[in-house]
Amino acid sequence: MAVEIEVTEFREFFKLCREAARGDFRKECEQFLEALGFEFLRLIQDEIIRRKVMDTRLLLNSFHKDGDGNVWSLSEGDLTLEVGTNVKYAGYVNDGHWTNPKGVAVRFVPGYWEGERFIYDPKADGGMALKQKWVPGSHYWEAGLRILDKMLPSLLEEKLQEWFDNYFS
Repeated sequence: MAVEIEVTEFREFFKLCREAARGDFRKECEQFLEALGFEFLRLIQDEIIRRKVMDTRLLLNSFHKDGDGNVWSLSEGDLTLEVGTNVKYAGYVNDGHWTNPKGVAVRFVPGYWEGERFIYDPKADGGMALKQKWVPGSHYWEAGLRILDKMLPSLLEEKLQEWFDNYFS
């Protein structure tokens, strides 16, 4: 008893796979990864605004591609995208922080008040005394990751279907 299997269709499928891998498919993967990076930066900005993070716009603006303090790298060889910020206080705002260094109960901060907002000014004659206390973090980074994590399966499924339709239809 013998079984014959026709593999012509398999050969054609694998040929299309090889052509796609050598052609535009890799470039499309890079573009999709870059689009995910832009989407993540948008989510982080939305979370900073939604959580009413006190900011002078430096933090918010650092979450743009090519913004001041921005981290944006796309390594095409292994399809790695790194996004973030180099703004020094971003981690304190996200994670929380103490108002003073360890062992310092009170410290003077030069500046002035405009309404309910304190403006730091190292040349000011006046200022305020900061008592030691914990400032809770806003956790905007983790919130953005959670949102992207929920969105990713449908985004990926939609993109894979589009690729499949383009290359194998």
